[in-house]
Amino acid sequence: MKIIIAGAGEVGCHLAKLLGEDNHEITMIDNSPERLAKAGEMADIITVCGTPTSIKVLQSAKVDKTDLFVGVYPDRDQNVNIVSAMLAKELGAKKVTARINTSEYLSYENKSLFTQLGIDLMFYPERMAAYEIADLVRESGMTEFVQFGHGKLQLVEFKIEEDSPLIGREISDFVYPIEHLPFRIVAISRSEGTLIPVRDSKMRLGDLIYVMTMRDTVADALKEAGKREKIVKNVYILGGGPMGEMLAAKLEKTVPMVTIIEQDRRRCEELSQILEKTMVINGDWRNTDWLYEEDVQHCDVFVAVTDDSETNIMTSAAVKKMGVPKTIAEVENIEYIKLAEGMGVDAVINKKILSASRIFRFTLTDKIRSIKYLSESDAIALEYIVHPGSPVTQGKIKELNIPPDAIIGGVIRGSESFIAYGDTQIAAYDHVVVFTLPSSLKQIDKLFM
Repeated sequence: MKIIIAGAGEVGCHLAKLLGEDNHEITMIDNSPERLAKAGEMADIITVCGTPTSIKVLQSAKVDKTDLFVGVYPDRDQNVNIVSAMLAKELGAKKVTARINTSEYLSYENKSLFTQLGIDLMFYPERMAAYEIADLVRESGMTEFVQFGHGKLQLVEFKIEEDSPLIGREISDFVYPIEHLPFRIVAISRSEGTLIPVRDSKMRLGDLIYVMTMRDTVADALKEAGKREKIVKNVYILGGGPMGEMLAAKLEKTVPMVTIIEQDRRRCEELSQILEKTMVINGDWRNTDWLYEEDVQHCDVFVAVTDDSETNIMTSAAVKKMGVPKTIAEVENIEYIKLAEGMGVDAVINKKILSASRIFRFTLTDKIRSIKYLSESDAIALEYIVHPGSPVTQGKIKELNIPPDAIIGGVIRGSESFIAYGDTQIAAYDHVVVFTLPSSLKQIDKLFM
């Protein structure tokens, strides 16, 4: 597949690296030779120096032969992405997508307008992150939470802590009537990497466990892990930028007490006018004594979404030590995710990984309904729609040539859902949730051809 990425910023470079691993032909456009040189060190790409809103530059990048154009230019004015995507479509690109920085474009009426202008997908990373965090806040016993088929199947992640009954247990210890499995452990992430477990895989202290379950058996999975669902009544949000604002607006509809802490007094005044029920506090979040005085230690969930990853990690770690049950940090530097985890932060959100999940779907066929990169592991979760005659329908799961670095977690069939096991027979039009490491993605894709 021929892909043009307009913008050699952090998101563009991450995408180039990710897509390059799947052997796509990638061209990157940017007007900074320095950024292009850095991107070239990270991935095997063709570089074109210039602005992506120039027709001449787009033509030199052979946009007319492009399967996918991605506008992620690292500029404050994200309209450059909209304009370049529209030009790319007019010049012959098959599909185009653009990053934006305003919710205004995502209203139903405006999305239809941009679709008419040729843009196939617009994504607002800050809004995606805010909505992801809102789900994590509601599911307080988990560090990651993903729904498939409108919640019919659910992926939950939790960390094995010192008091966990899972320490030392093997996958084979979970014995249930095989046709009525309430959940299935589909991936384990630890310091040395991510593994798709087998029967004798043993769980350790500090592991992140990914579990496929159904809506009505989530509690069973949490109980096995020694976790419990807790009603969230009090949330503190550090940072009153766009992400903090969108998160508060979503949470204040269901959470009794939501508080935003913001350093800039003028921004505090704006937030007070915009948000209906959220308490807005002007203060210096770098001062942990001040945070203690503001009674942060008694909240149910603490979320750090400032523009600085280090601040988000350090503050989340500090309030965790104060006794806050759950902390969530937005971390821009992918390299810092493991650091945050090691410092006790319960959940990490990364906008680049969220953006990559949305864009990566465009590089795959229409068999895939959704794709999710798991932020604290190397695994990918995919929801396939099974076409009649696909190889995956030609036998029971145990008879299929499924690579060892992949596992079928669950199946949605009409209004029903169930956990997959060896004797499960997949049928046409099923929705099938698969977990795989990137190395096995192509083999898995062939099963659903």
